[in-house]
Amino acid sequence: MIKLGILDFDTSHVVEFSSRINHIDQPDDQWVDGAKVVIACTGDSKVSPERIPMFTEKLKKYGIPIVEKPEDMIGKVDAMLIESMDGSVHVERTKPFLEASIPCFVDKPFACSTADAKAMIDLAAKKKAMIWSSSSLRFAPEIVDYMADKKHGPVDGCVAYGPGTEHDRNPGMFHYGTHTAEILYTVMGAGCDRVTCTYEKGVTVATGHWKDGRVATARCSRGGKLEYGFTAFAEQGVAHVPIGTKVIFRELLKKVIASFVTGKPALDPLVTLEMVAFMEAANKSGANHSAPVAIKL
Repeated sequence: MIKLGILDFDTSHVVEFSSRINHIDQPDDQWVDGAKVVIACTGDSKVSPERIPMFTEKLKKYGIPIVEKPEDMIGKVDAMLIESMDGSVHVERTKPFLEASIPCFVDKPFACSTADAKAMIDLAAKKKAMIWSSSSLRFAPEIVDYMADKKHGPVDGCVAYGPGTEHDRNPGMFHYGTHTAEILYTVMGAGCDRVTCTYEKGVTVATGHWKDGRVATARCSRGGKLEYGFTAFAEQGVAHVPIGTKVIFRELLKKVIASFVTGKPALDPLVTLEMVAFMEAANKSGANHSAPVAIKL
């Protein structure tokens, strides 16, 4: 049984993850086996500090001990869930655990700059500690089924869509646009070399140009009914695939726990590094009249 710690309480994922892993407050078809959340630290937040007391009380009701400092969890856990909604603090949050060679799953957004993403990946490699990150949308059954069905042939392009809610701490696409970027990269794979982006009050539209000539777009909306999905353009036809959210936490957690058991991440962190660079490039392009911006890793 993998012993897990949780750091930072400003996201509902703290409760959603703990309840599924610890088999409490959830129907049994949402349970995930193989681990237990045994300790947690509330941390602080510049994104949603008002949520911390509510989620703290919830975890206390679940019987999960709460400690004052992140370092107090070292020696008591096999792996960590880094849950701050603020991607800019993840280097700081992961450092004590990676230094202690404790593997980490870092919730979205992994980082708000390519430099920060590299710093975490490099430290993890130096300390031989696994690190990875993913939006739960990557493992939604609809997208998993589409990618497993080889009848459509190679995918030539994609339009992924989702909410584009913003926050100053996670600028531009880094807040909720990270989900749409994850959908895009799940369908397209890595290999994007430049991005052009149109930014308007109600929408961000980022188009990536892949090295092999393929083109794909992430549309992040800030108005109207907000849903997730994608349209894929493949050799044997076009498919529109809406994505539901009913089981996405369960499916993500299966991958997270399996990664801690096997020591192998469900997603290569270098793919996540490129996604961070994609969003960073999109933000720069959107702020500069849609000028093309090269992805630099």
